[in-house]
Amino acid sequence: MREYVVTCCSTADMSRTFMETNEVPFAMFHYQLDGKEYADDLYSSISPEVFYKMIGDGAQPVTSQVNAEAYCALFEPVLKSGKDVLHLTLSSGISGSINSANVAKTQMEEKYPDRRVMVVDSLAASSGYGMLVEQTLENQRAGMSLEENAAWIVAHRNTLHHWFFSTDLTSYIRGGRVSKTAGFFGKMLNICPLLNVNSEGRLIPRSKYRGKKQVIREIVKRMEEHAQNGREYSGKCYISQSACMEDAKAVAQLVEETFPKLDGKVQINNIGTVIGSHTGPGTVALYFWGDERTL
Repeated sequence: MREYVVTCCSTADMSRTFMETNEVPFAMFHYQLDGKEYADDLYSSISPEVFYKMIGDGAQPVTSQVNAEAYCALFEPVLKSGKDVLHLTLSSGISGSINSANVAKTQMEEKYPDRRVMVVDSLAASSGYGMLVEQTLENQRAGMSLEENAAWIVAHRNTLHHWFFSTDLTSYIRGGRVSKTAGFFGKMLNICPLLNVNSEGRLIPRSKYRGKKQVIREIVKRMEEHAQNGREYSGKCYISQSACMEDAKAVAQLVEETFPKLDGKVQINNIGTVIGSHTGPGTVALYFWGDERTL
């Protein structure tokens, strides 16, 4: 079987330890904050605490996606070493980075005609994207070929659920996901919207709840409704959060109480700087394997 390397982008929102331990090369998105440009480098340049405090104090970050040159720089060392590439991109429903990855694929395959680059749309984001990368690595270790693994991702990516809520609507209002009027009344009435990622990889508002306690109960109910085997779910569960660790821990505790057969403890990650530029502080996202995501 031809050897290959699994690659991804920084927006998988996994820890640097995960990336280094699993030897996953990744391309970095970039963002500007208060006039300074940063790489989305898994919080090497700035801490989560400083980043979200700056946003909370009014800073408005602007993000930029990975360009074709950066993807070429990601792919070429692997191809030079005599291996192929299986690259998972951030959801095309959120970012156009897959287009740049495909440009780089064409350029690299022309330069290295004996090698192959496969680019697959994850239809996922943040640590949901990270969970898919992790499963892709497990598939590879189990002996799946490049083609088999890519086909598995396409067949199963819509069974990876993303549900999330926010207790701070400021960044959602700035980004246009919540109207100014709805945001004003939402803040006044302590409304927490519950959203998910649909089968096209797009963020969709689903329901609104009053107060954190209610929305925490409801997000775990969505997991009961959609998880493989319901309360008998025995897969992994990840959470990512943006400067609201106590809320994330409350969700994790309720998940662990509700699903006693989980594969290990719920893993809590930080929402990275690029995804966090759009969510702002106060977002908790829950990821698990379940039924087919629908529109």
